[in-house]
Amino acid sequence: MSATIATAYAERLDDLKVITLTDGEVWSARDLMVFAGYDRWERFNDAITRAVTSVNTTGLDASLHFRGTAKSSPMPNGGFRQVEDVELTRYGCYILFQNADARKPEIAAMQSYFAVKTRQQELAAPATLTDDEIVAQALQITSRRVAALEIRVAELEPVAAESMTYRQSAGLRTIQDLANDLRTHVLTNVVGVKVVQTDVYDQAGRLGLIIRGDTVRNNQPTAQAIKAGWVKPARTEIEHNDGSTTTKQFARLTPKGGARLWDGCLNYITEHGTLTIQKAVAA
Repeated sequence: MSATIATAYAERLDDLKVITLTDGEVWSARDLMVFAGYDRWERFNDAITRAVTSVNTTGLDASLHFRGTAKSSPMPNGGFRQVEDVELTRYGCYILFQNADARKPEIAAMQSYFAVKTRQQELAAPATLTDDEIVAQALQITSRRVAALEIRVAELEPVAAESMTYRQSAGLRTIQDLANDLRTHVLTNVVGVKVVQTDVYDQAGRLGLIIRGDTVRNNQPTAQAIKAGWVKPARTEIEHNDGSTTTKQFARLTPKGGARLWDGCLNYITEHGTLTIQKAVAA
């Protein structure tokens, strides 16, 4: 990895750290995962587990460097949910990236960054800071994190605006609309996964929102979904060449149903690495 990229990594990783009174510099594993080239928490968590085992094997207490915590994650309906996270000390980060997938080009930059930081700390002469110096350092770090958060807020503003419009329009949307939004989200947040509309409809069927299959009721809402408040049935008139018309029923998602389908699709991608439903192979 080039020196320019390594320098850019160092600047962004510096912005992600938090200074605590008990542990000094700490990082969120969720924040670091993206920079490490991982797109699935489960795989990154495997590397964390290997690092914890490595630390414990040396006789040190891994819990001092790997602390389980939770992190708020935005949801498509404008709310937040708590997801698993791990708070890492500088040493914990160093050991983690020694146990990460070395085939990923990003890992070399992470190893270099935390190796240098760890060595700098070892060579640093003990110093006693005045109260004013401690406050100045805390303010500098805080201002950098505020700037980073302001950038993130700016990124989320279009999503928030869309969410508000969605709610003001009675909160109903089609599965096709959700599929389009999901395609954009996955394209920018998940590497190597393609979202096609048919797969989203199949997932809606798997989650009990609509009926799927070779039937005249294909894509119509299920009674369960209507009763649970996930969808509201809607009807459209289809005009045929002979002048006759057919009334077809389809599903419009409520915010509750939209969240169910959105989360169900993302969870399936996380578990299987694809949105296409995997069929069981006969033995």
